[in-house]
Amino acid sequence: MLVTNATVYTVDSAFSKAQAFAVREGRFVAVGSTADLQGRYQAAQTVDAGGQFIYPGFYDAHCHFYRYALGLRSANLVGASSWAETVSRLTQHRQQQPGAAWLTGRGWDQNDWPGQRFPTKDTLDVLFPNVPVLIIRVDGHAALVNQKALDLAGVTARTPISGGVIGRDAQGRLTGLLVDNAVKLVAGKIPEPSAPEAEAALLQGQQNCLAVGLTSLADAGLNKEDIDRMDGLQKAGKLHLRLYAMLNPTPENKAYYLPKGPFFSDNLTISSFKVYADGALGSRGASLLAPYTDRPAEKGFLLQHPDYYRALAKELAATKFQMNTHAIGDSSNRLLLDIYGAALGGQPDRRWRIEHAQVVSKQDIPKFGQYHIVPSVQPTHATSDMYWAGERLGPQRLQTAYAYQDLLKQYGQVALGSDFPVEDINPLYGYHAAVARQDAKNYPSGGFQMNNALTREQALRGMTTWAAHAAFEEKRKGQIKPGMLADFVVLKTDLLTAPKEQLRNAPVQQTWIGGKQVFGRK
Repeated sequence: MLVTNATVYTVDSAFSKAQAFAVREGRFVAVGSTADLQGRYQAAQTVDAGGQFIYPGFYDAHCHFYRYALGLRSANLVGASSWAETVSRLTQHRQQQPGAAWLTGRGWDQNDWPGQRFPTKDTLDVLFPNVPVLIIRVDGHAALVNQKALDLAGVTARTPISGGVIGRDAQGRLTGLLVDNAVKLVAGKIPEPSAPEAEAALLQGQQNCLAVGLTSLADAGLNKEDIDRMDGLQKAGKLHLRLYAMLNPTPENKAYYLPKGPFFSDNLTISSFKVYADGALGSRGASLLAPYTDRPAEKGFLLQHPDYYRALAKELAATKFQMNTHAIGDSSNRLLLDIYGAALGGQPDRRWRIEHAQVVSKQDIPKFGQYHIVPSVQPTHATSDMYWAGERLGPQRLQTAYAYQDLLKQYGQVALGSDFPVEDINPLYGYHAAVARQDAKNYPSGGFQMNNALTREQALRGMTTWAAHAAFEEKRKGQIKPGMLADFVVLKTDLLTAPKEQLRNAPVQQTWIGGKQVFGRK
């Protein structure tokens, strides 16, 4: 196949541009001018791009695709402007699925409501006394449940919890709020979907991803059965998305995968374990060195004892697997960076990752360069959190939060993702947030902490070749050049020159994986 008459951003080391490329057996075989390639190759198929702009397939370096897809069956609570609107959406969803065993939803954020107070279960108990309800906060680190759900899980005011919070009021009664490890006490009681239900959800989720130009995903936290299900769909030719699967560090996963070593194929990479150090800033579970500015008695918490992370790091350092750790607060980032440095002992090119690296103290930022740690960040977190992050952190700490340019200078690369479904799946939202440091309303007018904005070239590298590098895939993905997998996206918008206001909602016209078109806008 020849693709001609385009502006091709190859995202190679020189960030060169071309007009055309040739594809054979799913890989790029030549890149150059239209005239040159038409003279050198006889093509069974020629695609005239009509002057449009072509980029390597977009790679989300940190998301939760499996969870996102299954969550499509839940009530969408994202953007609800009040608790009343949240309850209204939940009620409507129940009317659409009256026979479901559980009522679930995702995406509420009390920071967007008047008063910014966490909700309680009282309304849910009145409206849904006989069906268990669990609704997940937008960050995935807190949930609200009703009494029926608490009863099914056997959670009482006396239930012990470590690395989490079971909400109680002043009289010691349960409020229904669960934070971090406490969420698992109830969420673990929700039945798994049937195989047909899971397949339908995954394929719907895939279509949503292809429509925004995603061709590769790093799914952050999976078990063997999840991977096997998606691997089966890939082998059956149903799931086209390429996956970098981060394993949950369960005893079962370690027993199965560690003896085998990392696995690499064109469609699936299994080379890392994903661990959570702390919670999220929005639910005050992020572990901070000093108390929250708006809650002087709280500093957040680790989800495990520090010895757990030291032991896991030592175990993985003796293998070829990466350790990828969710660390939001400056305390958890310091702890994990120091643990990484000690465990690796100067081993070169291990590409261990800090996922989020959201609040990092000034003295700890250099450790990303010193220990060769990959910063894996999500630019839309900055523009979602900027309205209230200063209240949590105070002005001084805020200056070293969402510090993507500072992190880039240390490691030389940043892997960019979205953390969807915490944020939207569209990678161009992240591209816009990275370069403009603005949200959907183009707020603030001058950008949020623009000293840590990325250039357009850096942001495009972050969602293509740098994302691939963070997964040891840079020799197969992320660039349009001979030998690479022929994954690319076609837009009418020049992301390198268009006005910033046009970046976020630039529509993807076509998505191609392995030289085959998997999405086209009608």
